[in-house]
Amino acid sequence: MSTVQAKPMDLTAPPVVTTIQMRSLIVGVVASLLAAFLAFTRPEEFFRAYLLGFMACIGLTLGSMAVLMLRHLTGGGWGMVIRRILGAAMRTLPVSAAFFVPLIFGMRYLYVWARPIEPTVANKHLLEISQSYLNPKFFILRAVIYFAIWGLIAFLLTKWSREQDHPPVRDNSTRFQALGGPGLILYGFTISFAAIDWVMSIDPSWISTIYGLLFLAGQVLSAICFAVVVERILFRYRPMSELLKPKHVHDHGNLMLTFVMVWAYFSFSQWLIIWAGNLPDEISWYLKRLNGGWSHLGLFLVAFHFAVPFVLLLSRPFKRDVTRLVWLAVWLLFMRYVDLLWLIEPNFSARFAVTLADVVVPVAMVGLWLAYFFRNLGSIPLLPAYDVFAKDVLEPAHE
Repeated sequence: MSTVQAKPMDLTAPPVVTTIQMRSLIVGVVASLLAAFLAFTRPEEFFRAYLLGFMACIGLTLGSMAVLMLRHLTGGGWGMVIRRILGAAMRTLPVSAAFFVPLIFGMRYLYVWARPIEPTVANKHLLEISQSYLNPKFFILRAVIYFAIWGLIAFLLTKWSREQDHPPVRDNSTRFQALGGPGLILYGFTISFAAIDWVMSIDPSWISTIYGLLFLAGQVLSAICFAVVVERILFRYRPMSELLKPKHVHDHGNLMLTFVMVWAYFSFSQWLIIWAGNLPDEISWYLKRLNGGWSHLGLFLVAFHFAVPFVLLLSRPFKRDVTRLVWLAVWLLFMRYVDLLWLIEPNFSARFAVTLADVVVPVAMVGLWLAYFFRNLGSIPLLPAYDVFAKDVLEPAHE
């Protein structure tokens, strides 16, 4: 007889999930109306901000999928208690795919290679790469391939997970592990190429082989932080109040610390390698970000995306307290926005500036994304009760 049969527990999401869903939808719709006005009156600013919001939303979606696959490979209660939170975020992929469509219409505002190029005056490198790789049709085709791969992974993870909501008790760990290993490799390759296509190609004269890893680390970090925020909201209500233990929160804090350091390592490595080489074509990217006030934003990232979180996350008591940890998680989510701003906006503006669109458009997109997320979260139980390993979380809750 399973643990659930012997000691039943209501694992459905609390009503607050529906409340937050509706509030997120209202915020998203109201902000979308203002964003639509900006799209017609200031299209250049709108599409820059739209790319910023898109990368933030797709980062939460794909980062959650990556953490979910990591959990299936490693096991442990830390992943079981947030597994359905990660799954609900991963299943927002249809919304993230829909968000990509307006970028197709905004390509000429974002990418120099998407505009008509005059062969007689064009940069030779730009002309060659726009004919072979960076052209609108191939750009769209690659995006379709990325979303197809991500969609297949999400579909299989979701299908096998939902099987564990009904008796009998199932052990799908072999399936999950068989998908998780290759899935993480595919995720690493696809997000690297997607980051090159969607962000790095804004300046097609500049290249960095570690650029995609910056986005990979940032996405996984944002997904972990988002899961911590949601688990803190749910911790006020059953069943999460009985399932979530200090050891789980401690593990989530350790993951945050890990990927704060990974992000910092990749960022510093890129800077060190390019600056040591001191080649004009390579350092141009940093020159834009070290002038016109952008350097202050870079120092802000060093201090508050790495140094301060790193020190705080070294504390064991801090990591075991979900109430304190959640504030750092919220702050790091904000710093992910700042990091994306620093990666994208200096390509368009020589001087530091934050426009109205940079705030309104991402708020609209995140509001709609959150509404769909909380819809997903409320549609299935917060724990796969008929997973053979669910007892590791359920049994302590009834001691």
